[in-house]
Amino acid sequence: MARPRTGISTHCPLRRQKSAGGDGGGEQCNFTCHNGPASCGSPQIIPHTHLGNHANRYKNELKCQISPFINLVRECEIKHFELKLAPKSILSIYASSGIGAAIGVIVSVIVGGFVYLVQYAQNMDFLADARFINFGIFILDLKICLFVTLAAFSILLLRKLFNITKWNGPADSIYAAHQNLDELDIKTGIASTIAALVSAMGYASVGQYGPLVHFGATAGTAAKKLLNLRIGTDVVIGCGVAAAISSGFAAPIAGVIFAHEGILRHYSPSAMAPIATSAIVAAAMERYFFNIPHPLEIVETGPTLVSAFIPVAIAGVVFGLVAIVFMHSLRYFAQLNGRLNRPAYQTILVAVLAVIAVSLVIPEALGLGTDVLARVLSTQGSLIFILSLLLAKIIITSLCLGFGFFGGVFSPSLLIGAATGAVLAKCFAFLGLPGLGMALALAGMASVAACVVGAPLATIFIVLELTLSYEFTLITLLAVIVSQVISSNLFGNSFFDRQLLDRGIDLRFGRGKFSLSQAYVGERAHDDFVSAPSNCTVATVLNQLSQAQHTEAYCLSPEGHLEGKLSIIRLMEADKDQAVRDLMDRRPLSLTSDQDMLEAIEVASDFVGETIPVIEQPSGKMIGVVSEADLFSAYLDIQEHVQDVEK
Repeated sequence: MARPRTGISTHCPLRRQKSAGGDGGGEQCNFTCHNGPASCGSPQIIPHTHLGNHANRYKNELKCQISPFINLVRECEIKHFELKLAPKSILSIYASSGIGAAIGVIVSVIVGGFVYLVQYAQNMDFLADARFINFGIFILDLKICLFVTLAAFSILLLRKLFNITKWNGPADSIYAAHQNLDELDIKTGIASTIAALVSAMGYASVGQYGPLVHFGATAGTAAKKLLNLRIGTDVVIGCGVAAAISSGFAAPIAGVIFAHEGILRHYSPSAMAPIATSAIVAAAMERYFFNIPHPLEIVETGPTLVSAFIPVAIAGVVFGLVAIVFMHSLRYFAQLNGRLNRPAYQTILVAVLAVIAVSLVIPEALGLGTDVLARVLSTQGSLIFILSLLLAKIIITSLCLGFGFFGGVFSPSLLIGAATGAVLAKCFAFLGLPGLGMALALAGMASVAACVVGAPLATIFIVLELTLSYEFTLITLLAVIVSQVISSNLFGNSFFDRQLLDRGIDLRFGRGKFSLSQAYVGERAHDDFVSAPSNCTVATVLNQLSQAQHTEAYCLSPEGHLEGKLSIIRLMEADKDQAVRDLMDRRPLSLTSDQDMLEAIEVASDFVGETIPVIEQPSGKMIGVVSEADLFSAYLDIQEHVQDVEK
C-alpha cells in the first residue's frame, strides 16, 4: 500500500517549518500563518496535526473545507493541503481481498467435506456384531483391518495414476511462499490431499490439518494461475493456509496469525487484508453451512496463573522434550524407509501390519484422535492408559508417515501434547497439587504443537478461540514459551524447517539470507577482464592493462582454463621481456558459477584485489569475473526485492 501523501502549496503567507517537539525528541512539522489580523490574527505556529482544528476555528474567514481528503482553500494564500491514498493501492487492496474471499470459500468447502468424510467413514456401522473377533485379551476390529488395507491400495493407486514420488505438505508451502520460481505443483497438491483423506479414513495415525493447509496453499496458487492474477504467490498461499486453519478449528484469528507466522514468516500490510478476509469468509462458511462439531471446546474454568505458575513452567520443559522426541521419531522412520530402499508396496504393507497390531492393544492411538483427545483433556483414564497412549501415538504416527501413508503431524502433536499434560497433571496430583488436569492438558496440547509446526502465537490463539478463557490462555502462553526455548535450542525452529534443511533449504535466518542462497555467482559474472596466454611478455600484458584500464589480468590455457592471475604491481617491477608465467599467482581466489551469493560474499569478505575469477562447473573453464562491487550490488538488489515483498 502506498504511503499517505501529504502536501501543501502556498504563494507566500504559509511556510512549512520544522521544530523539535514531542517527548521523544523527534521532529514535528508546523505551519506558520502570516495572514494578519483580518484573517487569522497574529502570526502563530500551527502544528499540522491540529491544522484541521485551526481551520475550523476560522472557517468563515478562510472558507475552508475539511474532509477525508483535506482541501483548504483561501483567497490567495493557501491553495491546498491534501492527505490522499493512491487510488491504485486502494483498488489493489479491494481486489486482493476479493481473491482472498474466493479462496476462503473454496478451501472451507474442501475442509468441511474432508472432515465430514473422515467422520462418516469412522462412524459407519460395519458388519454389526460380526465386526469384532475376540482373541482372549485382544480384540481384532475387522473394520480397521479392511479400511487400512483399502487405504494402502488407494495410496499405491494414487502414486501410479498421478506419477507421484513424494507427497507435498506444509514444508513445500513454506518453501513456495519464499520464492517465485518453483510454484506449487497443483497436480501433486490435489493428489496429496486425496492421499491424506484416504489415510485418515483408513485409521492410519495421521493428521488432517497439514494436508489441508497445503491444499489451501495449492488452491491459492491454482487461482493465481487460472485467473492470471497479478498478486504475490506468498499472498495467495497465505490466504489458503489461513482459510484452512480458520475453517478447521473455527479459529479465524489463529488462521491469520498462522499464515503470517508459520508460512510467510513476516507480517505484511498488503497481505493482511486478503489473508484476513479469506480467514473470516472461511469461518463464516464453516459455521453457516457445515457447523462441524469441535471436540476441543472447553467450558471448565481454569486455575489462576499465580497458583499454576511453577507446575506449568516445569511442565513446559517436559513438553519441549516430548516434542523433540516426537520430531526425531518422525525423522528416524522416514530415514529408515530411505535406507531400506524397498518398493512402495512392501513398505506400506509394514505400516498396515503396524496399524492392525496397535488396534489389538490400544486402538485409541489410531486415526485423527479427535474423540480420544476430548477424553484426555478432561484427564479421563488411568495413568497407565494415558502413558501407553502417549508412547503408542508417537511410534505409530512416525511409522505410518515414514512407511507410506500420508497426512499431517499437527493433529497427532495435539494428542501427544494433551496426553503429556494429563500424565504430568496426575503426577502433580500425587504430590499434593490437584486441579491442574485441564490446564496442563491444554498447555501440553498447544506447546507440543507449537514446537512441531513452529507457530507458537497461532497455537496460543487456537486455545483462546476454543476456550474463550483468559486464564487457560495465560497458562498456555507460559508453557509454550518455555517449551519453545527448549525445542528451538535442541532441535530447531520446527519440524518443517528441519524437513527443508534436509533438502538443503535453510529458512532459519529469514527471507533475506534465503534469497541470497537462491542467487548464483554465474548470474553476476561478466567478461570485462584482460586475459593473456602464459607465454606472453610483461610488456604486452602491461599494454593490454593500460588500454583496458585494469590492474589485473588472467592467464588462460587454449581451452579456457585458468592458469594464474597477474598483478600490475609485479608486472611493473619485472623485466619487460620476461614471460608472465613466472610472475602469475597460480592459486588465486576463485568462485564457481554454481556457488550461491551468500557463500560468495562470505568467501570474498577478506578478499583484496580488483576482481575474482568465476569458474564454470563442471567444465572448469573461466567464464568471467566478479568484483566486490558486483557482489555488493547483488546483495542490495536482493534485499530491496525482499523489502518490497514484505511490504
